[in-house]
Amino acid sequence: MSSKSQRWRKGLVGLLTGVLAVGAVTYSGENSAAYADVQTTTASLVASDGKSYWVKNHLVGDAANRSAAAEGKRKEWLLVWAGDENIADTLVKDLKNLPGSLAGGLSKITNALPGPDFLAVIDATEGSPTYGHVVNTATVGPLVENEPHHMQYVWHKGDTIYAGALFAAATYAFDVSALPELKLKGVSLPTNTLGGSVPDAYWTLKDGTAYGTYMGGPVVPGPYVYANGQTAISNGFAGSPGAVVRFDSTGKVLSQTSAATPQGDDPKLCANLPQLGKPTCANPHGIQAREDLNTLVTSDYAEPRNIILDPIKQPSPYLRRPTVRTWDITDRNNPRLRAVSYLQDGPRANAADPLHNESRAVMETTVTNLPGHKGAFAQTMQGGAVHYTPDITAAEPHWYEVFDDGSAAKAIYAGNDSNGGGSNGGWIQTSPDDKYLYRAITGRGKGALGPNDPGSTGGVYVLDIQKLVAAGTDFKCRIDTAAEAQNGGAEDDCPTVAGAAPINPGQAAAGPHWGAYDNFTLGEDGYYHETTSPERIAVSNYFVARSGLDGDHKVNMLHLGRDGKVSVDTNFKDEFSGQVGINFNRQAWPHGQFGNAKPHSEIFVVADADLK
Repeated sequence: MSSKSQRWRKGLVGLLTGVLAVGAVTYSGENSAAYADVQTTTASLVASDGKSYWVKNHLVGDAANRSAAAEGKRKEWLLVWAGDENIADTLVKDLKNLPGSLAGGLSKITNALPGPDFLAVIDATEGSPTYGHVVNTATVGPLVENEPHHMQYVWHKGDTIYAGALFAAATYAFDVSALPELKLKGVSLPTNTLGGSVPDAYWTLKDGTAYGTYMGGPVVPGPYVYANGQTAISNGFAGSPGAVVRFDSTGKVLSQTSAATPQGDDPKLCANLPQLGKPTCANPHGIQAREDLNTLVTSDYAEPRNIILDPIKQPSPYLRRPTVRTWDITDRNNPRLRAVSYLQDGPRANAADPLHNESRAVMETTVTNLPGHKGAFAQTMQGGAVHYTPDITAAEPHWYEVFDDGSAAKAIYAGNDSNGGGSNGGWIQTSPDDKYLYRAITGRGKGALGPNDPGSTGGVYVLDIQKLVAAGTDFKCRIDTAAEAQNGGAEDDCPTVAGAAPINPGQAAAGPHWGAYDNFTLGEDGYYHETTSPERIAVSNYFVARSGLDGDHKVNMLHLGRDGKVSVDTNFKDEFSGQVGINFNRQAWPHGQFGNAKPHSEIFVVADADLK
């Protein structure tokens, strides 16, 4: 990098730092006439730093107060964890169009003022007059603009909702028993998790606790000694190595465990910036568990701060990780790292461009669910592939590629090519009955594979995995030829595409990053019950703006058939534009005129009184 470029980067980073510092203030604002009769309630508590933290509900009267009796059915809700779009998200691209000096141009940017992060409560009751309407925005404070990221993958009755904020390294614990109103049960601050930073995802346990992945390193560079006796040498906040944190139902930290191995990881495959004496790939992102098998599985994605600091050109492709970790959680408060598995490159592998090799950037993992099944899947975001191991309890699980995103590309959209590299897949989840595997794909950006690369349309696809899972450790599926990467595996037990649907057809890299299946069904008794055969999926089209994958900020609903077929629900429409999908790019919210918001993750929830 030239000295001129370094000075520009230094100045820009300094400006962004200042903007983020400004963001850590309280907010105020009047409700727009677009939302009439907004009622507010606030639930606050004093956190470990002695300061007050709160969730403030902004309930829209005409929707939130409509009784179940008036509509003839009880309500189901979609919670969407979202953040205010701010100047640091759009500054770089806005600068290209601003005349004059940087300082003079800032006044032309409409999102310069800080706004709150919030959980949007959306009516997800099919047939309701307010289907798709935002009936509450539960804003959190005093922290604002801290990049809301993930909650847990599935919600069950009585569960706390855990929601993480990347930049603040905070985890919120919400009480959702009385939806559409929320209460705050607790908040974990960076000072409570000094052994890790950048919280990503959560997995709830039957006892009401949860594990969370903290993808970044200990808050302060250098050695950090954990309560369990571990010592990790880190390169600091948002660096490496990350950790697994266990929370109680109020968000109180019960334990912190480093994801690092004492000897470090493969120095040829695991880069760190700044460099560490013992290179590590330990940046846990995805997390799921099988309590009956006393096993936790986490996937390493990337050293997070380097994704944000240089979104245009990565300093090294080896900052994206090829590793999956399995843990023994017999002692729930002291997870023991059992194995670190390296995913293998496949037939698309290109030594000149390893960023898009099949093993690269293991964002998510998902376990099977039924007794007798011990397998799990892992997906790679830049690598564009699905990998499988038949037994997560093995001392050293071996993972094999069983599907390439390129095999589903044309099923999603006929205009796509069949190259899965750089597909930017995010969410992956097994169905509760282990029949299907659900996958959300953002799509490949233009130019990702070269100057003439048109990119690809993203969407949702569903794989039939019944033969693969039933084969146990004797499965035969291997994606080891170019033809299989483009057309599906040749072996009889390989997953096959059961259904697919595009999001924003014809647009490159404009599909969904995240999703959740609806694990509830309305029974003949008028109450909701959990189901093992989901009939809907919700997806959100946003990743992290400062990574270069911003999306269109919409949330879509899709129908699922018993045969795995999937289609966009055209009745799930924005209440203002009338277009399909709930648009988070809007000027007014129940909490005021804060403009565009970024919806990262979603989850289906039912109030306790309506669920049996």
